[in-house]
Amino acid sequence: MKNILFVASECVPFLKTGGLADVAGSLPKCFDKEYFDVRVVMPKYTAIAEKYKEKMQYITNFYMDLNWRQQYVGIFSLVQDGVTYYFIDNEEHFSGDRPYAGMPWDLEKFAFFSKAALSILPAVGFRPDVIHCHDWQTGLVPVYLHERFAASEFFRDIKCVMTIHNLKFQGVCGIWRV
Repeated sequence: MKNILFVASECVPFLKTGGLADVAGSLPKCFDKEYFDVRVVMPKYTAIAEKYKEKMQYITNFYMDLNWRQQYVGIFSLVQDGVTYYFIDNEEHFSGDRPYAGMPWDLEKFAFFSKAALSILPAVGFRPDVIHCHDWQTGLVPVYLHERFAASEFFRDIKCVMTIHNLKFQGVCGIWRV
């Protein structure tokens, strides 16, 4: 069986601002569960509907270094439509009524998310063969994997693939549709 982890900043049915959420929410359900274990990790935004937050199960928490400080990483999970979803909790980064605040605020938020998405894997006991990164918000996942995590046997030989969902905005800063 092949293990695949989707890393996305948004995912239907939990939170949607555009097509990225549609793909991150629908594609994992399409894999043949006999051959693939596909899971998804996304931020645990305060904007997620209460009906989903009530179903989330707390797994654990730890502190992770990012820049000059230690930051809280909480892990929650929820199985929805046969897919396991992990939610990374950190109110400093994921509070508010919308997922994107614009630049420069989103830079540290998604650097944190990218590193946390890798850091939770040993804690949840899931070692992906492939990590499918979605859009610029997860762009540091392959960098962190190669530069910070590859020395660990757990992370060795994990492959990454990146999908950019809207090339129209490639390289354009400051344009957000929320």
